[in-house]
Amino acid sequence: MMTLQETIRPSADLRNHYNEISKQCREGREAVIITVNGRGDTVSLSYETYKNMKSRIELLEILAEAEDDVKNGRVAPISDTFDNLRSILQED
Repeated sequence: MMTLQETIRPSADLRNHYNEISKQCREGREAVIITVNGRGDTVSLSYETYKNMKSRIELLEILAEAEDDVKNGRVAPISDTFDNLRSILQED
């Protein structure tokens, strides 16, 4: 499981200390929450952390759809699936 440390900083820090925040996100693998008037406004992440989170979310969405298909009987026997795959591969 991925645990992400969080730090809260005011928007002025983003303007005045961007390099420090960027390094904190990249090297410390932290999410920096930027506040405006004391309330959360945006979150800054390293690009690698963002890509990883996005991939995990996409996988979870696919798994949720598959689980819904199973619950609602939208499934086919595995032999039919492999037969369909074989015919597709033989067409190429």
